[in-house]
Amino acid sequence: MLGNDPILLTPGPLTTSPTTREAMLRDWGSWDAAFNRITQSVCNDLVDIAHGRDDYVCVPLQGSGTFAVEAALGTLVPRDGCVLVPNNGAYCARIVRILQRLSIACVELPLREDEPVTVAALEQALAREPRITHVAQVHLETSAGLLNPLDEIAALCKRHGKSLIVDAMSSFGALPIDLRTGGIDALVSASGKCLEGVPGMGFVIVKRDVLDASEGRSRSLALDLYDQYAYMKKTTQWRFTPPTHVVAALRRALDTFFSEGGQRARGARYARNCATLIDGMQALGFRTFLCADAQAPVIVTFHAPRDAKWNFAEFYAAVRDAGYVLYPGKLTQVETFRVGCIGAIDVNEMHNAVAAIGRTLERLGIRVR
Repeated sequence: MLGNDPILLTPGPLTTSPTTREAMLRDWGSWDAAFNRITQSVCNDLVDIAHGRDDYVCVPLQGSGTFAVEAALGTLVPRDGCVLVPNNGAYCARIVRILQRLSIACVELPLREDEPVTVAALEQALAREPRITHVAQVHLETSAGLLNPLDEIAALCKRHGKSLIVDAMSSFGALPIDLRTGGIDALVSASGKCLEGVPGMGFVIVKRDVLDASEGRSRSLALDLYDQYAYMKKTTQWRFTPPTHVVAALRRALDTFFSEGGQRARGARYARNCATLIDGMQALGFRTFLCADAQAPVIVTFHAPRDAKWNFAEFYAAVRDAGYVLYPGKLTQVETFRVGCIGAIDVNEMHNAVAAIGRTLERLGIRVR
């Protein structure tokens, strides 16, 4: 455990390093030139992580990742556009709700919660609905930990001339995303996920020409990506009060990210965490919801025990008392709970967490098998 705080085995917020938290001890003026240089350096580095420096820009936005997703959809999709949303989880469904609120036409491609998107299914949807102009794809559906095949989807969109907006909330920084291969117009993520910053800043990495074409399109003032970008380009400042401490913490987290070896190293650590977690939980008798091919190394969904004594709230509280914060299930069909593998943690924390879960099961008298 890091100090006296519990380890957050959640998809975000997550456990951050002491050096990242330390970066928030200084106050910054929102017009201060030094702070604005930090913002610019953060944006440059975020674009570089996705290999998009020549053609893409990063637009930061106050708020959670959902704020940035809504900003991207509301700014980049024309009023006469139509968005295809492959739906295999709660965050895909949230995109549908956003589009409905924005009165943007959308076509939903329903999938099971354990079923990744396939190119064949997308091909069929595009053939059925020629009015589709955009695809909004969740790369890693965090409600189950399901990984969708982004490279194949991007290649399909490029081939069909469809604009692809990617929710990379829980994958950016941990899994490889290369904008140089084409097919992706915009990529959305946030500070409090695999970059191991603190929550409070979303961002959209978007093709410069796509963003330039979106002037005046947003249905919102606060969530107008183009206006935010144009104002920052002109003044170097945020339009409205920036989350200064969040940005400073993200700068420090990015420094750590690069010093540790960047995306490959971050992804490898998370993969080790995930394997350790699954092995330990299976030894206790738990079953994963997803098959290995669909499982991303970010968060793992486990079937709840069938024991009549099982009560997630009691289980959660007991495990938290032991120093680990788990996450409830977000699936609609079966009872599950989730355990995250991300944050400033390694396999030692995963071993200790599994041991704490095992002791909790014993104390509560819950049989898993």
